[in-house]
Amino acid sequence: MATISLQSAASALSALNTAMDVTSNNLANVNTNGFKPSRANFQDLLYVERQQPGSRNSTGDQRPIGLFVGLGVQVSGTQIQFTQGPPVSTDRELDIAIDGNGFFRVATPERPGGFAYTRAGSFTRNSDGEIVLANDTGYRLEPNIAIPSNARDLTIDRTGRVFARTPDAVEPQEIGVIELTTFINPVGLRPVGQNLFEETAASGPPVTGEPQTENFGGLLQGYVEGSAVDPTRELVDLIRIQRAFEMNSNTIRAADETLKTISNLRR
Repeated sequence: MATISLQSAASALSALNTAMDVTSNNLANVNTNGFKPSRANFQDLLYVERQQPGSRNSTGDQRPIGLFVGLGVQVSGTQIQFTQGPPVSTDRELDIAIDGNGFFRVATPERPGGFAYTRAGSFTRNSDGEIVLANDTGYRLEPNIAIPSNARDLTIDRTGRVFARTPDAVEPQEIGVIELTTFINPVGLRPVGQNLFEETAASGPPVTGEPQTENFGGLLQGYVEGSAVDPTRELVDLIRIQRAFEMNSNTIRAADETLKTISNLRR
């Protein structure tokens, strides 16, 4: 019946609308440091079984195929794509990009769990000399590293060791080590805005270690990781979504015409 066509097409319009929202958000964050794009995954809905495969037909022969009519589609979830963003040179001593796997861990006392994770390595100092995120939150990098007020020539090597020279020291002194955190399933992290992710049961527990050990990436001082969004791909996806939206709209029009024809049979 045309009513099934209407329901299937309506479910498609709803799912495509969600996919368009996801793609639009990706494009909106094309210049957001450390941003990871998402994609909408689709799955089909239930089926009306009109003939079961393997059943016997009127002549006693076995049916090699069945007869199923689907009831539409829905978005099964949004999947974050943790591809490496391009390193963008800034020449700022507290801008740090991760080259490889890992997240920076920051303290978030007011949020559940007390910690959040980010790839946007734009940091600065607070009034106590601690390394904090350079945004409106000012969340402190963990483990905490305090830079002396009279320190100069701050350097951070690929292994995360932070060195600074003080007026009374001949050689730069190590003042701390920046650690990274990985997850068994980073796709399971919860994005909470402000370039932050939170741990969930799906992501698995955090695993912390020093850069360039085991599965951890290295650090690049004077760089930030740019957005991983590919504008060309997102625009192509947007066009595909628009065309699919138009086709399902035509399906609704065709089903409406069919119902109109049926309703006029009584005249």
